[in-house]
Amino acid sequence: MLTLKLITEETDRVISGLEKKHFNGAREAIDNVLAVDKRRREAQQKLDKTKQEAKQFAAQIGALMKQGKKDEAEQAKQQVAALKAQDKQLQEDMDAAEKELTALLCQIPNIPYDEVPEGKAAEDNHVVKSNLKECDGSDTVGNWTVNPENSEAKLPHWELAKKYNLIDFDLGVKITGAGFPVYIGMGARLQRALINFFLDEARAAGYTEIMPPTVVNQASGYGTGQLPDKEGQMYHCEVDDLYLIPTAEVPVTNIYRDVILDEKDLPIKNCAYTQCFRREAGSYGKDVRGLNRLHEFSKIEIVRIDKPEHSKESHKEMLTHVEGLLQKLELPYRILLLCGGDQSFTSAICYDFEVYSEAQGRWLEVSSVSNFDTYQANRLKCRYRHAEDKKIELCHTLNGSALALPRIVAAILEDNQTPDGIKVPKALIPYMGCDIIK
Repeated sequence: MLTLKLITEETDRVISGLEKKHFNGAREAIDNVLAVDKRRREAQQKLDKTKQEAKQFAAQIGALMKQGKKDEAEQAKQQVAALKAQDKQLQEDMDAAEKELTALLCQIPNIPYDEVPEGKAAEDNHVVKSNLKECDGSDTVGNWTVNPENSEAKLPHWELAKKYNLIDFDLGVKITGAGFPVYIGMGARLQRALINFFLDEARAAGYTEIMPPTVVNQASGYGTGQLPDKEGQMYHCEVDDLYLIPTAEVPVTNIYRDVILDEKDLPIKNCAYTQCFRREAGSYGKDVRGLNRLHEFSKIEIVRIDKPEHSKESHKEMLTHVEGLLQKLELPYRILLLCGGDQSFTSAICYDFEVYSEAQGRWLEVSSVSNFDTYQANRLKCRYRHAEDKKIELCHTLNGSALALPRIVAAILEDNQTPDGIKVPKALIPYMGCDIIK
């Protein structure tokens, strides 16, 4: 969540940032925060004053008794009792204001960086890079070309999965329900090959592998911003009050909840493979066909904890890492800088990676790489100690998919189909043990 220091010292910038994110009632929300904080601080000041007065009266009682001034000592005792009763009420007022303040702050999203473009929705995002260029079918421009006629000649991945017996969507419905596919034979091997490839690449880039739990408690969901904002999209185990994770970002980042790190240990770089679970409530239509949108899927996540002055450099390194994976998989891709209105609740800046499905004739999102600035760290109380002056400061947190498997699998199947089978990208051949899926 946003820090009170930022809100009080840079109120206009915060309101402007919230408006850039198209957060309704930005000024009213900030005014409410400032009003409750003022009430909290006033209660704190009164409490401090009454405690000091009670201490002074208490100090007088013993001396008055020794002097035989019992009446005055009794009056002092009554003053102390009255002040303690007042303390109790002031403490209750302050606690109530603190609780209300936290609730208000939790409802306010992060503010975007200055370089985040204006815009309300996905159509306003900026394409900053692509290795695919559109052409009329007669020219070859760049690394890849788009020929609209090819989409009619190519099979979508759900038909390829059935043709080569790779994925059984109906069996998943029988066992669990829609959105829980069963991978079979070479389909399962392709999943495992991608998981191992992504993890090996992350380790080579200096990330320490973590194998975290796939269920988390409320405090963890709150720490990274999934709660209370996205509880409707998470699977909830009500009896134990635990949540199935929507991404490894949640358990891995929460490793550093309530932790003070040493500056010399930053940046921390972790990666993790987990199953991820999302209810995807409200999803419908062609976007949910096949692997396009699932309730359970595999994903490798990269997470960084960094110093504020280095986090933008870390973000660039993460973007380069994800782009390198797509290049090694020989997939057509593009990178988008999300506009203010299309950013997540918690991010300060986010880039999406999409791969092109020629069979479906559309782009498929496979990764989001975000810098959250201090927003998550403030909720997590994730801080670091400066090496020189020992000052303690909030960290910056970052994360990205590297990569989510379903749409990568869809793109590999669709974009590499031949009359003889599915060509395996060169980078995956050592993991697959073959160069073609038949």
